[in-house]
Formats: sequence, C-alpha cells, structure tokens
Amino acid sequence: MKHEQMSGGHRAVNAGCAKTTLRRAQGGVLSAIRGPSDFASCLLGIGLAIIFSLSACSNDPYPPEDGEAKVLYSSFDAAPRTLDPATAYTTKAHSVTGVVYDTLLKYHFLKRPLELMPGLAVDLPLVTPLEGGRTRYRFTLREDLLFADDDCFELNGEGRRTREIVSADIAFQLMRLADPLIGSPVAETFANIDGFVEFAAALEAYREEDPAFADLAAHEQYAAAGGVRGIEMPSRYVLDITLHRAYPQIKYWFAMEFTTPVPWEAIAYYTGQDGRPRFDDHPVGAGPFVLSEYDKQSRYVLSKNPNWYGVRHPEWKAPAAIFPTEGDEEDRRSGRMAYAGRSLPLIDRVVVVREKESIPRFNKFLQGYYDASGVIKESFDSVIQGDGLSAEMEGLGMRLGKAVSPDVFYIGFNMNDEVVGRSNGESSRKIRQAMSLAVDSEEFLRIFQNGRGVPAQSPLPPGIYGYESGYENTFRRPNIERAKELMTEAGYQNGIDPTTGEALTLTFDTSSTSTAGLNQVRFYTNAWRQLGIDVQIDGTTYNQFQEKLRQGDYQIFQFGWVADYPDPENFLFLLWSKMGKSDFGGPNATNFSDARFDELFVSMKARDNGPQRIAEIEEMLSILERERPWIELFHREDYSLYQGWVKNVKPMGLSIPTYQYRDIDPTSRSDKRKAWNEPVQWPAYLLLLAGVMVIVPGVLTYFKERQ
Repeated sequence: MKHEQMSGGHRAVNAGCAKTTLRRAQGGVLSAIRGPSDFASCLLGIGLAIIFSLSACSNDPYPPEDGEAKVLYSSFDAAPRTLDPATAYTTKAHSVTGVVYDTLLKYHFLKRPLELMPGLAVDLPLVTPLEGGRTRYRFTLREDLLFADDDCFELNGEGRRTREIVSADIAFQLMRLADPLIGSPVAETFANIDGFVEFAAALEAYREEDPAFADLAAHEQYAAAGGVRGIEMPSRYVLDITLHRAYPQIKYWFAMEFTTPVPWEAIAYYTGQDGRPRFDDHPVGAGPFVLSEYDKQSRYVLSKNPNWYGVRHPEWKAPAAIFPTEGDEEDRRSGRMAYAGRSLPLIDRVVVVREKESIPRFNKFLQGYYDASGVIKESFDSVIQGDGLSAEMEGLGMRLGKAVSPDVFYIGFNMNDEVVGRSNGESSRKIRQAMSLAVDSEEFLRIFQNGRGVPAQSPLPPGIYGYESGYENTFRRPNIERAKELMTEAGYQNGIDPTTGEALTLTFDTSSTSTAGLNQVRFYTNAWRQLGIDVQIDGTTYNQFQEKLRQGDYQIFQFGWVADYPDPENFLFLLWSKMGKSDFGGPNATNFSDARFDELFVSMKARDNGPQRIAEIEEMLSILERERPWIELFHREDYSLYQGWVKNVKPMGLSIPTYQYRDIDPTSRSDKRKAWNEPVQWPAYLLLLAGVMVIVPGVLTYFKERQ
C-alpha cells in the first residue's frame, strides 16, 4: 500500500510537467498560425512537445550519469557540530570521521563479539609491563602510508599535495587531546598516559606567562612545552605509549578517531582566516574516503581516497583493507563470504542528502532514492510482520537488519536521598527492590517501542564480555504481590508513609517533557501506584535537569548509556563511587557507593578477559541486583531496512560506519527505480485533448471571420 501511495505522488509530478508544456504552447499559438497548414503543424508540434515532456519529466533527484555508478545514497537530518577528531563525539560526526580518518586498530567486520585487528599498525600493540605498575604499548606503523591530497601540504613547498604518515602525526593528535584549548571530551581517559596531565598544565602556564608563545603554531607550542613524557617515538614508524597505571581498555581507544594521525599542516592552515574553512569543517585524514563535498545545509559527498593504503597497495592484503576471509554460517548464507579477500572499498562514492523529516525520508526510500532507512513508527505495522518483513516488503526485494545496540536504559535512584537512598538502610533498599519489581520492561517495549528491544537484567547488554543470556535478575521479573510484601517489610504497608499517614510521595525528575516522553514516565508512575506510592513528575528543561543532578536535588530519574567500546568496564564504571555525580561530577548520577563493588571494579578493569574477570563481574552484578541503585529497563534493538541491491550489510552496533564493505548492484537499482516510479501518462493525454478542444474552436472562428 505504501508503494502505491508513492507512485501516486509521482503521477502528480508528471501531470504538472504536462500542464506547463500545454500553457507554453497555448500562449503563442494564435500569433504563430497564418493558415490552415500552419494550424495542423502547430497541433502536431504541441502534441510532440507534450509527448517529449512525458518522457523527460522525472522526480529522480540524482544526475542520469550516476545511474550505473557504484554510489551509496543516504540521508541526514542535521549536520554534526564538528568533524575535528579530537572533539567529535556523536553518531552524526562518526558517520563522516569514521571513514575519512583511519586508526591504528580496527574492528573485524564480521566477528561477533567485536574483535580488534590491525589497521594502520602492522600488528596489535606489543604490551610490556614496567616497574611501578606502568605499562608500555608499542605500535609499529605500516610504511608508505599517505594522507589524502590537500592544499595544506603546500606549507611544505609549492605543489605539494600530500606526505607520508609517521608516528609523530599520532603523537601530535594525542597532544591535541591534552590541550586545554581544544577541550577534548576524552581528555580524562587519556590522562592514564604518563605525563599527560602535566603536559596540559605546562601548556596553560606557558600561554599565560608568554603571549608570544600562544601565537606559535600548535605543533611548535607542543614541542616547546616538552611533549608528553609517556608518548615516545623511537623511530619514524614506531610509537610507544606508556600508562602510569594498568588500563587494558586503552587499546579500544586506538580504534577510535580520537587517536587518528593528524597532520600539523592541516591545523596550521585551516584556521578560518583568509577565506579558508576551519579544521573542524575540513578534515584531512588517511581513511578509505575523502570528504569531497560538504554543505552542512544540503548534502555531503564521500569519495574513494586514491591515497588510502588499501587502494595503493592491494598486494599487502592488509586485514582492514580487504573483505574478511573469516565469517560465520549466517555470513555464508547471506553471500558475504563471496567477497572474501576482495580489496576495499567496494563502492566509489557515498552521497548523503539532508532530509529533516522522517516521513519524506522513508517515502523516498520506498521510491528507491535512498539505499537504507529506519522503520518509522507510522509504517511499522505495514513493514514488520511478526519477527520479519511483511510480504509486501519482501516482494520488493528489501531486507531487514536487526541488531541489539550496545546500550542500556535505566531508572536511577539518588542514593544520597533520605527516603530512597542509603541513609535509610534496609528500609530504602526494600523500597527500591519493590519499585523494581513493579516495572514491566516487556510491556513498556510493546507499548512504546513496537516491541523492539531486549529487557535488561543488568547494566551489560548482549555482545559485551560478561553478559550472560541465561542470567535473570531477581528483581526484574514483574511481581506485584512480592513488591507489596517488600513495601510492608520496609514499613510502608499499602504504600502508606507512617510519618504522615498518607501515601509515600516521591519525585521523578525528567527533561523529556514532550507528550511522548511524559507518557513513558507515566507508565512507570502508574506501575508504582499499584504499590500505593505517589510519584510526582517534575518536568524541566535539560539544563535545569542537569543542574538538579549537580546539586543532588532529585530522587528518581531516567538515563541511558551507549558504549564507547565493547568492554564491561565502559558500563560498570557508571556505578563506581569515583564517578559519583555529587562528589566528582562524574556520570554516576545515582551516587552509588559500595566498598566491595569499588574493590571489584578496580581489579576487574585492570584485567584481561578470563575466568577471574568473569567471577569479579558476576559478584559486581549480584551487588547491584541486591542494592538496586538502578532499575534496568532495556537494551535497544535497531531495525534497519536495506534495498535488495545493497550488499554486505552487517551492523556493528557501535557508531562505526562500514561504507567500505558495502557493494551496490546499480543495474538492479536502476531497473527497480524505473518500475517503482513509472509515470502514469493518461492525465497528460487528457490535458492534451482538452487543450485541442479549447484551441480548435477558436482557430476555426478566426478563419471564418477572415473569410
């Protein structure tokens, strides 16, 4: 049915073209006719013009010459604020920076759980324990790596378009992360590097003491400040990173654009002065694509980078430059393994067009003008049937991609609060346990998410080390009767506060004040009303909500967290006391603090995966299950639609674009677009007939009067 609606819209486009042609023909017809023979010729001309217009009119937004090209078409609703890899920290930004920049390490495209492999580095880092609990990570770069061609390299001499990538380029970017003027959101993570914090302080001091120092180019300032003690370059292609404490998760950060090589020339050249853009709008990287066109208000284009090592050196068969040769049974069934060993990227360009509204975006996908789409709420029931696609969508050759996102959404309690927090001891714990038993995540997902999602049993989502599919949290299986018993044990029988003789009253703070957002919060408050608890909703702006969190003036709230990297540390640190919101300004908004949990966390985060780490994770989860600082809600399940002509779709979960692995069958796309957007010409022929009926009587009268 949806496809038919789109065809109808296209009919209107063609009819409009015919009307325009007819009006132009009518405008000059009488002045052009000089006799009966001219009259016949004119009618023939009008007819031919309209017939020509019918074949020429189209609502295809792309140039005809791209019809057989391997171009991937996508859309965006708003441009990223920045493309600077030191500060870009959003999915929107990563859709660009993730393929324009390259990294020392990459994730294997097909393996699940995600597994690291070499990227710009020859191999995974060599890890060496040092005295005093320090650890050194040694990376060896591939030789003959080049940056993408760019004007900035003329700083090295007229006509220079690129240069080789060396270890100093990664060291330069790491120092940018420490630079207080950059304000990188991940500076705290890289403070694990020996001397990182001291370098940042030295930069600030030099700039305050000497205005001339602040006028130097960034790379000159960094050199004058002495660099970072824990970042060394033993040779042109070797980079040593020394951590002053154990932090095995550092390896994941070398698969993120924060640690990409950045040329000092780009920072010195793209300052926003003399007509040049700022660096945060003009990336200069070493990835498989270059940003060849960038208009924040309309579209951007990613084109294959001829300088990328996978293009220049296919003979290397580098792991991140070829389609993987290892996959599972599903990869074989889907046909992905037919690409094993092929050089990347498989497509030439990615064209991304701005589309602000979801419904027009989805309609254009149905017309074949976008290659992928989410499933909008308005069309969910007609697109999804049961656990798969509807027969109509399958008949159009479309495919459904489903992936559980590495995230968790939860309700949190402020553990500093006098009623629901730690100070009230066992009584408050039982209140939190009871409120957890009252919330039905499956029902929430059914009502608000079209059933998309996995009910959460702990902070760890599927695909993260330590997640156990068979684990059931005692307090996450809805049980109203047991919840009422717990309320009685807590001293609040039927939800009555013994100090007031009335219902226990609590407050739920939220910045989601839209109708949809408030309806979701009411789902929770209605559940708690079954226990006799009266939870009031306090809706505020996002900034006011954040201020309440900073001041500790709240009781209950809802948050979500999306993984930066696939490790349990990246979720469990949200409940580490050193991350407490009130005391340290960290992301632990519950202010949860448990001495045994902290001890286990510090030990677990310093370990590699293995039996002892699993045992520590299990004990940490048991503490959270009992204490209930969170009511774990769900992990999102993302549904994506792909056209049948798009090959090799396998979502990674993390915000990592995989354009280089995609392939396109342009012939199939062209055929489907024509079939789905075939113009209906009878309205135009009807207009032509009507026009002739209007013109003929007038012309006959004209000739009769002349006689």
